[in-house]
Amino acid sequence: MLCAALLNEGRTILHRVARIEEVYRIVEVLESIGVKCRWQNRHRDLEIISPRELKLDEMNIEAARRTRSIIMFLGPLLHRFKNFKIPYAGGCSLGIRTIEPHLKALESFGLKVDASTCSGFYDINVDQSLLKNKENRYIVLTERGDTVTENVLMAAALFPGKTTIVGASPNYMVQDVCFFLEKLGVKISGVGTTTLTVHGLKKINTDIDYYVSEDPIEAMSFIAAALVTNSEIKLLRAPIEFLEIELEVLKSMNAKFEKSAEYLSYNNHTRLIDLTIKKSKLVAPVDKIHPMPFPGLNIDNLPFFSVIAAVAEGRTLIHDWVFENRAVYTTELANLNVKVELLDAHRVYIEGPTNWRPAELVAPQALRPAVVVLIGMLAAPGTSILRNIYPINRGYQDFAARLRHLGADIVPLTGV
Repeated sequence: MLCAALLNEGRTILHRVARIEEVYRIVEVLESIGVKCRWQNRHRDLEIISPRELKLDEMNIEAARRTRSIIMFLGPLLHRFKNFKIPYAGGCSLGIRTIEPHLKALESFGLKVDASTCSGFYDINVDQSLLKNKENRYIVLTERGDTVTENVLMAAALFPGKTTIVGASPNYMVQDVCFFLEKLGVKISGVGTTTLTVHGLKKINTDIDYYVSEDPIEAMSFIAAALVTNSEIKLLRAPIEFLEIELEVLKSMNAKFEKSAEYLSYNNHTRLIDLTIKKSKLVAPVDKIHPMPFPGLNIDNLPFFSVIAAVAEGRTLIHDWVFENRAVYTTELANLNVKVELLDAHRVYIEGPTNWRPAELVAPQALRPAVVVLIGMLAAPGTSILRNIYPINRGYQDFAARLRHLGADIVPLTGV
């Protein structure tokens, strides 16, 4: 949505924005190219005003290289420039992550990218004749990815014709972008399905307020913390539509929880519940645990099942078929005395229950694996030390403070 705000010539206010490092990096990039960004309401809301002319040659390259989200500048910027460049995308270290699906999907809007110069930048050219061609676009995505779907949505939003996206991701962040674009006046049908039809606008110039939806991955983090430490925790405003499969898998592992009646998020779309996690004696599931595109188990929630499996009686197979390196990161739990058997780069066995022991570790350079290690440390008696926690701060606001609120004893290291 920070990237999509570039589509709007008016004022955009995003409410309840997470103050996380990933957001800060994109805000730094936006401000460096001339976008006015101002925090409001005790830094909970963010006002964004895009200038008539963006100064891409003044982009904060260091901030841009530290986030994978920079790739989502392609969709908005192709409407504003015939030629431009952006740095190679960064983010989590999870193996080879090609941007080819983005480039292929945006070809019909005239975008061509040269990434062969070894300059550390994507050199982008836009064929304006294709942008001016009002024939309907029919785009089949070769990868049902979240960011590639969002990139095409943003490109389609300022294309004054019909764009059909087949093989779209219907995941929570894509739905949120759809609701945001609809608030800008873009007509979108099929939200929550794998086929989206977008009726774009020639120009967007409107002042809007939009409430960002709740994060199911953050909710899953606290679910895992409760189960691993055998604690009772009540989570408010959990987006149930994007947690239902995870809860069913946990139910098969003998997890106990209570759900409130459903109510709507401030965006008037996302279904929420209050969820109470009870103390539970977990057992290993009969089948392997693996992710699938929504409405399946979310790929970003899969790592939490590795640390949950560590407290379950029996042997659990975790199969991460998407990323080459993330199953390897699971072996970090062995430092906390978890019985881990790595089969290959995608599959790992976890055997529990674990007799936890404390450790001093450097956080893995990937967001969810780093949080998984921290959650394991919560269960280990004695004092553990986790260094280089920037990967956690990329995706969580005041995570340690909120864990302290629940009773965890976490303090920052000073003088070392």
